[in-house]
Amino acid sequence: MSTYKRATLNEDDLVDSNGDEIYPPAMQVTLRHGPGPRCWAEKTYTERKLLVLVCALSVALFFSLITVGIFYKETHPGMCRTEPCITVASAVIGALDRSVDPCHDFYSFACGGWVKNNPLPEGKSRWGPFSNLWERNMAVMKHLLENTTMKGLSKAEENAQMYYKACMNETKIEELGAQPLQELINQTGGWALTGSWDNNNFQEVLRTVSANYHCSPFFTVFVSTDSKCSNHNIIQVDQSGLGLPSRDYYLNKTANAKYLNAYLDFLVELGVLLGGSQETSRSLMQEIVDFETTLANITVPQEERRDEELIYHKIQAKDLTTLAPAVDWMPYLTDVFAPVLLNDSEPVVVYAKDYLQKVSDLIASTNKSVLNNYMIMKVVRKMVSILDKKFQDAEQRFFEVMYGTKKSCTPRWKLCVSDTDSALGFALGALFVKATFAEDSKAIAEDMVSEIKWAFEDSLKYVDWMDQGTKKAAKEKAEAIYNMVGYPKFIMDPKELDKVFNDFEVVSDLYFQNVMQYYNFSARVTADQLRKTPNRDQWSMTPPTVNAYYNPTKNEMVLPAGILQAPFYSRSWPKALNFGGIGVVMGHELTHAFDDQGREYDKDGNLRSWWKNSSVEAFKKQTQCMVEQYSNYSINKEALNGKHTLGENIADNGGLKAAYKAYVNWIAKNGEEATLPALGMTNHQLFFVGFAQVWCSVRTPESSHEGIITDPHSPSRFRVIGTISNSHDFSEHFGCKADAPMNPKHKCELW
Repeated sequence: MSTYKRATLNEDDLVDSNGDEIYPPAMQVTLRHGPGPRCWAEKTYTERKLLVLVCALSVALFFSLITVGIFYKETHPGMCRTEPCITVASAVIGALDRSVDPCHDFYSFACGGWVKNNPLPEGKSRWGPFSNLWERNMAVMKHLLENTTMKGLSKAEENAQMYYKACMNETKIEELGAQPLQELINQTGGWALTGSWDNNNFQEVLRTVSANYHCSPFFTVFVSTDSKCSNHNIIQVDQSGLGLPSRDYYLNKTANAKYLNAYLDFLVELGVLLGGSQETSRSLMQEIVDFETTLANITVPQEERRDEELIYHKIQAKDLTTLAPAVDWMPYLTDVFAPVLLNDSEPVVVYAKDYLQKVSDLIASTNKSVLNNYMIMKVVRKMVSILDKKFQDAEQRFFEVMYGTKKSCTPRWKLCVSDTDSALGFALGALFVKATFAEDSKAIAEDMVSEIKWAFEDSLKYVDWMDQGTKKAAKEKAEAIYNMVGYPKFIMDPKELDKVFNDFEVVSDLYFQNVMQYYNFSARVTADQLRKTPNRDQWSMTPPTVNAYYNPTKNEMVLPAGILQAPFYSRSWPKALNFGGIGVVMGHELTHAFDDQGREYDKDGNLRSWWKNSSVEAFKKQTQCMVEQYSNYSINKEALNGKHTLGENIADNGGLKAAYKAYVNWIAKNGEEATLPALGMTNHQLFFVGFAQVWCSVRTPESSHEGIITDPHSPSRFRVIGTISNSHDFSEHFGCKADAPMNPKHKCELW
């Protein structure tokens, strides 16, 4: 059937029962030919044939354009002009610096505007989206803790409000001054600073500060899952921390002189506040710093402790006496894990065998006065933040040097919200979840986790350095990862919540006493877990926390409600931003199951050799590329430690790749989504920009220095450009030329 388009009428073409065209009698075709108009009947056969053909082609073209338009609309749905899209587009644009070539320096391109518009807030040593979201969460928690008119609260939730109120009672805290801590020191046996101490009480003081005050002077002892028997909790012993954040501060005295001097001045000031003279305090505190320097010398660097199979040693409690005879181990363990009854055949896992031997020798050869002063100072440092303003001011002056913060007056409520979250975080978390967390957010997040898992598992097919048998086992491990999203179930049941905190008594107005009660409660909870099967509902982070983690012994990843918010996630945002934000976080945690430490644990969370040797060697060869890549980065002329940050770098790279693959798969199933207005970016480009802008940050040089020597994560800038540089997808979508800084020829690829 042929048709032609009629002028002057909009009705559809008419046809008879034979399919031939019917034209109304009054209608004429007004094509010009010769000197005047000619009707259809006057045209030649050829003219009529050509005219019909032209009309047929015109109609065909018309319908083709309609079809293409419909298809384009379905596959290119245009621009998102909803209010959330306009708002987030404005935020994305504001963070950009378009004067920078994204292929030259993607971090500066994505974050240059943000850095320019976000000077460090007063009193902060670092600032970024994580800190900003935590501040918002704290404001919500403040409101919940101060709203005592809420009905139907559990006892645990009421106790959280009472704990916070006692912390906020500055009048009572100032009235008591140093008295609570001085009394505690006297009860522990005194110390040489004030001249009253028993020089034969080393073992008793060690037991008291470890069991009652949450201190670990020479080593740390705790209960956790047995890495080689993941259905069993066991006593574990490891090296402990120092007064300064890292051993490097003590050992590299030239580079860290100002920090060591500030630390000594801080300790001296604390000694004076607790009754010592300036001269005596300086003399004794110098001895403490010298002793800590010796401890730093025997402390094993973290980068040398990454192979957990090498540092795991299971022995019996009685063997500790042979390993470190300077400590009376059975009385010590009995006090620390009271009321659980122990015997000398109790299994113990030691993670710092050589260190324990050396620290025992050090204890035996050190003056008991120095040991006593050191242990009491560990207690004093722990209690500074819960004492009156003079102590907090002294600590603030130290932090100003240590982290480069500008002097500021942090609102009391922030300290109290943070401490309440530490002590009663799951009771406070119940309030937070009920007030802020939508259940469909949990379902959406769980669906995203499933998509990220699929992407990671699918990528395993293309890993050419791993043998097929190990690939199969790795896929099984990925499938077995247990997802914990939002909050542990028990906090939503008031009876279960109260049962957990039943043994924690909170009193009105006595903040110091409440903190002591928390330490005792926490010690009892720890002891109660000994020999029991680990509880999946026991989280290491509270629900309001802006973070996430992977636990290798449970083979689970945990995503608290606190991070399931903008700028990581919003249900009203394009999926590109959600996959680039929370999706990369999910991929990061999942990839931890296969980093240089996580890969040593099987799908059931047991530390064992489950890889074929050839794949282990290939893995080490692949990861050496990342060690070298990140070691070549530097901040303020200080090189990063690629070995120390290896696990996190593997997780960053794997997380980005899995999240992008999951996003591409989402598009395949759901079609392209609308783009954001005014950006001039594809959604694929937006994915990478969203990922980078999560890491926009500013920090002081002192804080950067501290991060380089203590943090297992790379600095934010290199979490972006290090990962982007290894991404083929990034270079493709931003059109980066070969050998551009963000598109090096040689890329480090693992998962």
